[in-house]
Amino acid sequence: MPTELQELVGFLHDKALNVREIALENLVQFSPGGANNQQDIFKYDNCRAIEDLINLAHEKKGKTVNEALTILVNLCDDQELRSLISKDDTFLKFLIEALPNPQNLNAELMCMLLANLAKEDNILKVFDIKVDIRDDQKEIFKSNNAMDCLMDMFVKGADRQINKYAVYDYLSYFYADLSRFKEGREYFVTEQKYDDVIPLTKLLVFTEKWDAKVRREGVASTIKNSLFDIEKHMTFLEEPINILSYILSPIALPGNKGLSDDEILELPDELQFLDEDRKIEPLRDIISVHLESLLLLCATRKGREFLRSKSVYPVVRELHKESKDDKVSELCDRLVQMLMRDEGEDKPDEEELDEIKGMLHKVEEIGDDDDIQMTDDDDDDDEAEGMVVVC
Repeated sequence: MPTELQELVGFLHDKALNVREIALENLVQFSPGGANNQQDIFKYDNCRAIEDLINLAHEKKGKTVNEALTILVNLCDDQELRSLISKDDTFLKFLIEALPNPQNLNAELMCMLLANLAKEDNILKVFDIKVDIRDDQKEIFKSNNAMDCLMDMFVKGADRQINKYAVYDYLSYFYADLSRFKEGREYFVTEQKYDDVIPLTKLLVFTEKWDAKVRREGVASTIKNSLFDIEKHMTFLEEPINILSYILSPIALPGNKGLSDDEILELPDELQFLDEDRKIEPLRDIISVHLESLLLLCATRKGREFLRSKSVYPVVRELHKESKDDKVSELCDRLVQMLMRDEGEDKPDEEELDEIKGMLHKVEEIGDDDDIQMTDDDDDDDEAEGMVVVC
């Protein structure tokens, strides 16, 4: 016999829309994960609720769509349910096409859902999806590839220029998880034919978007994950990507405090004249990700030599002096060891990368109380953003 809550879940596919809406409204409170969660009620009748919720997310009433999406976002905490949602190709295309609609009140929730679905390998089909672009959207979107449209939304919609109800910040978490996969990393570092731009260069400017914590977090993790392809490091460090400036700038102290004139002259050009009142990254979690990116750039001898030539050590040295956080201090110590050590005999790049991964694993044990939990992908050792939950 089904429980009362399972019976309530069954009403999500009642013939009468008003009955479905009443059931939906009452089920939102049971959708969050965590300890003592009740998400298993949505697995009643072979997980029929997932299909029902997806159908309700297509309704016209904003409140109904909001509640359906909220439940779907939260149910992604359960791997079985998340997998079922991610396998619906039609729904994935629907979400992407609905995002730029200027009347879409639930665009942010859709971004959150995409971010959570990116935990699944199925998300790679985003590279095969073609979206329909309306005539009034052709000034914004020059390509009908879903991934290209998502990138353009993230960049051009950051200041509510596409949808006054959305800033698309949570797409940065989507990119962070997508960059766990080889295909995802390849996209971010390959010049795209539709605009002749390398996608990663569009994201770099947001490492210092001080009014957007989520955006900075996701972009920082996307950068870090992209650096697990060590054979591309020199491509990252050289023009037109010039990634080092965007990693260093958020963690460089105002006015290059503590650096000698000679050390300042060796910095990347963009960092040689820093204002005394400039802002630096206030969150230790994001600082840590940038330091981890620098550690990954130390995986090859060429990378270490490049970092030395650009005064990375002095910047890290001064950050270490100012830091009062154990995790940041530990990462600074590791970087100093990599940059100041006697090179001696060359090691294979993969051996060096394994050494650095070991360092990062030890450092992460210090930060077990982090607000953002990082999860490993089965096929890649790099890390992704935590699950987004809507209560």
